[in-house]
Amino acid sequence: MPDASAVTVFRHARVFDGRRYRGQVGDVVVEGGLIRAVGGEAPPGARVVDIAGGLLCPGFVDAHVHAVQGGLERIRCDLSDLPPDERRYLAAIADHAARHPDDAWILGGGWAMSAFPGGTPTAAALDAAVPDRPVFLPNRDHHGAWVNSRALALAGIDRSTPDPADGRVERDRDGHPTGTLHEGAMALVARHVPATSAAELYAGLLAAQRYLHSLGVTSWQDAIVGDYAGMDDNGPTYARAADAGDLTASVVGALWWDRERGLDQLPELVARRTELSRGRFAATSVKVMQDGVAENGTAALVEPYLDHCGHPTRNRGLSFVEPGTLRRAVAELDRLGFQVHVHGLGDRGVREALDAFEGTDPARRHHIAHLQLVHPDDLPRFAALGVTANLQALWACYDDQMVDLTLPVLGEERSRRQYPFGDLRRHGARLAAGSDWPVSSPDPLQAIHVAVNRTAYGETGRAGTDPFLPEQALSAETAFAAYTSGSAWLNGRDDAGLIAPGKVADLVVLDRDPFDDLGSIGATRVVSTWIDGEAIA
Repeated sequence: MPDASAVTVFRHARVFDGRRYRGQVGDVVVEGGLIRAVGGEAPPGARVVDIAGGLLCPGFVDAHVHAVQGGLERIRCDLSDLPPDERRYLAAIADHAARHPDDAWILGGGWAMSAFPGGTPTAAALDAAVPDRPVFLPNRDHHGAWVNSRALALAGIDRSTPDPADGRVERDRDGHPTGTLHEGAMALVARHVPATSAAELYAGLLAAQRYLHSLGVTSWQDAIVGDYAGMDDNGPTYARAADAGDLTASVVGALWWDRERGLDQLPELVARRTELSRGRFAATSVKVMQDGVAENGTAALVEPYLDHCGHPTRNRGLSFVEPGTLRRAVAELDRLGFQVHVHGLGDRGVREALDAFEGTDPARRHHIAHLQLVHPDDLPRFAALGVTANLQALWACYDDQMVDLTLPVLGEERSRRQYPFGDLRRHGARLAAGSDWPVSSPDPLQAIHVAVNRTAYGETGRAGTDPFLPEQALSAETAFAAYTSGSAWLNGRDDAGLIAPGKVADLVVLDRDPFDDLGSIGATRVVSTWIDGEAIA
């Protein structure tokens, strides 16, 4: 007979099982880290967890997150939780600098572009807050950075500095740099930032893990493992945590594809996969950033951006990897057994990624993240090619950035086809979901609320009251499935993401049943998070 004390029973359980909402099912029985029964009877003496009107669902799986980076920002100058307001940002930066007088650089980030005219803060404003040390602060989407005059001078950036091929230095009318660096231009300063110590990287990972677990996240895919834009390689950090037993989440690492190089990096990626993978960490994916973001004009578009008078410009954005090179790289990565994870935000960037996936093996579970614009002709190609649509649903609402910076440069026709989650679903695409934290909140319930309602929970103004393209909303079952079984499948966890006998007991208990009131999904809170049948948050 099994030891009843080693059995956990989730009583009075309403259940979303990873695919469908089942409502009241009775007891869910867990033993030995696995789900033994759904609706069965537990032996006397078992540990009882009373769901008490809440919901039991599989643990959330974040299919696109920068966990170590997010954790570092939480322990550095973190602006991500502040409202988008320049004065609030500057006060927080000055306060952080005053409390850390021995730091040679002020690092952190998380500011919103909507807080500044044109989305571009200035070095002059930052100089007033921190005049004595260089400052390097990436914005929330990490496609741009705010620097002060000390940082510009240290990097030798002046009127004569050319823009790199994959980025742009924001300048005044006379060509002088003003303090915002876009995309690849961030590296001009980032290369001078002191390397993050191994101890600080480890502290960042553990801080991130605690935070993600508190939100019900039991597993994730780290979307960049390697050196990028001032971020130090976090691969050894994950390996160390896996060896030490400190990594409680199951994590897939997407090794960074260096867009300045070519196919010569393939042997190194194969070696890193072997070197880093162990325990709960698998470095089995490769991340390719194919384009940028719409707000700064670097997302790759089929048709040109508009100026703020509505006239076409000459700018169609950037393809960071030449499309022919991308096709050859993806074919080789597929042959070598890697999953390929592409950042594709503009409709041309998405198309270039889909073109590259032609002829690849669907068993690799390749995916494209972000998908702000997908050309209508390309919607059926996801299902046809076996490519998963990796959704960052929290962005699909009317926020200040959307209204002030995105809609004007896309124009009316393109703006009507942003974040086409409903269309992707109707065309048979497999869906996964992630947060892109620290770009945006890692709370899955906030993202699911937006996916279902196309409004942001608790926000005032258009973001909270005016649905953004409601025809692209997902059903609650579909949205929850994307964040559980869909993302678990993407990460190769066929043993998780479902509440069914024999599956791993990675679970989350919610304080209410969000299926009772779909307009208040965002009000739902996590009561407890379980991995392998043990409570970890």
